[in-house]
Amino acid sequence: FAVCLFAAACQTLPTSSEYLARGDGYFKDGKIEQALKAYDKALALNPDRTDIYASRGAAYFFKGDYVAAQNDFLTVVEKNPYQADAYTALGSALAAQGDYDNALKMFSISLNLNPAKPETFFSRAGVFFMQGEYDKAIADYTSVILLAPAAEVYNARGAAYLKKGDEAKAQDDFNIAKGGQFPQTLNEYSMIE
Repeated sequence: FAVCLFAAACQTLPTSSEYLARGDGYFKDGKIEQALKAYDKALALNPDRTDIYASRGAAYFFKGDYVAAQNDFLTVVEKNPYQADAYTALGSALAAQGDYDNALKMFSISLNLNPAKPETFFSRAGVFFMQGEYDKAIADYTSVILLAPAAEVYNARGAAYLKKGDEAKAQDDFNIAKGGQFPQTLNEYSMIE
């Protein structure tokens, strides 16, 4: 009995890092609610860790709760104003809510901090496309292609060319996308590093 009591007393409680790892595992498995619970436990143990806010924000984003995602990403940039990926994530949350002007500001800050991040160019291009600024969208999609070509990027740039009325360039991009020489997606689960 004394050995069991001693063994129980020596067991450690999970740390914020362990809860973060659990949350990330649940998130990758598509178990968003379980991921959110694990992130909440991690933050209860260590509310100063921006990586936990970033991961929870990503889970909220994929759940479709863009306001909660925005709040978590805003916390990250307030605690670490040099975290380029957090500005991209915040911009994406704003864009998902239709706040394109502020989203573009966040993407610009991110690109000033890290000018070689294809996901940021891709996100900004999507906002330009939604605003009907097809030349700017094409320029950003081209930047992505130079950094990390993917079929979805060629398809997106092709759609922008099509909106501009340049069917030949659009078809060229669609054909490249179908060619199979590039990955299908840029980054399906790009999370803040």
